[in-house]
Amino acid sequence: MLKRIAVTDVRVGMYIQEFCGSWMDHPFWKAKFLLDSPKDLQRIRSSGVRELWIDASKGLDIEAGTESVSQAQAEAETQARLLAAELQPSGKLHSLEDELERATRLCARSKKAVASMFGDIRMGQALQFEAAEQLVEDIAESVMRHPNALISLARLKTADEYTYMHSVAVCALMIALARQLGLAEAQVREAGLAGLLHDVGKMAVPLELLNKPGKLTDAEFDCVRRHPEAGGKILIESKQVSALVLDVCLHHHEKVDGSGYPHRLAGDQISLFARMGAVCDVYDAITSNRPYKRGWDPAESIRKMAEWAGHFDPVVFQAFVKAVGIYPTGSLVRLESGRLGVVLEQGAQSLLAPKVKVFFSAKLKAAIPQEVIDLGKLAGRDKIVGRESAADWGFRNLDEIWAGLPVR
Repeated sequence: MLKRIAVTDVRVGMYIQEFCGSWMDHPFWKAKFLLDSPKDLQRIRSSGVRELWIDASKGLDIEAGTESVSQAQAEAETQARLLAAELQPSGKLHSLEDELERATRLCARSKKAVASMFGDIRMGQALQFEAAEQLVEDIAESVMRHPNALISLARLKTADEYTYMHSVAVCALMIALARQLGLAEAQVREAGLAGLLHDVGKMAVPLELLNKPGKLTDAEFDCVRRHPEAGGKILIESKQVSALVLDVCLHHHEKVDGSGYPHRLAGDQISLFARMGAVCDVYDAITSNRPYKRGWDPAESIRKMAEWAGHFDPVVFQAFVKAVGIYPTGSLVRLESGRLGVVLEQGAQSLLAPKVKVFFSAKLKAAIPQEVIDLGKLAGRDKIVGRESAADWGFRNLDEIWAGLPVR
């Protein structure tokens, strides 16, 4: 039985199912393991994680009288928070199909451009600022035509290209979020540039640490956590970026409850753009494959992030949910009819009723002819009743199904 408990109530002998925080909040490369070491217990309590999930069927249970939250309670809490973001999307978009081909080419170009830019920085050369600005312009235009295309494709990065494509994805997410918040177009471009350069400090981190497949030591973890300040130094020395871009680089790992780093800022001490950066950075990180962990399903990631009390600004997070959806593109969902489908686009009227491509019958446990259905037009006849795990069903081609293109 899964239970969410405070880290202060964790004991040796418990089975850790999942940490309630981003991967950068703790030094463990895996989330599921039997806690059998007092040293690991101390590392958990010294980390930025405040709560975690245990599986009482695989290890010790909580002591009598200890407060905990069941999985059902957590799901109810999360759904209530996500429903607060149920706002009507606005603006006329190009079709997803039309934008996917252009976004695929842009992703390839962007990866090369960022790899070249960051490679120069690692070698001590100057930041190619004009190239960065042009890249932001191209990404902004794609997001304007259809935000889900580039954002969703950038999520499909392989582990070895994570550092570069993560910057592209966060750039696109920042642009979409800035527009959702109603910011002026000049600020939208600035937010995009901040997203593109937010992790430039990782060029000061040894590659063997960035790509390490196993658990980081305490010293290695501390080294990686110094990347915001290293990035700030790089950007200051470039003398080419605004204070806003610098601020996002320095403070995208701060949390509204003051438990983040490097300066433990809290609440309004954190700028709007840094609060935006925190949401966009974590979302792309947890939905992407890393050297040490496979990415989470997009809808599951939104659900987990909604549970991390004190991590994100609630207003910014709600705007982010509206921008990407409660069930983002690529999410595997089960319909009331028993069909399984992958989300293509957000609905015109409701975030709870996206367009879905159905392809499998959960009742028959067999493939069915693929069909695109608009749940917004099937009110009362079919609806999403929950998320599903592609791994549990053994699906390996979900990305090809929703994108309609060969995916790397």
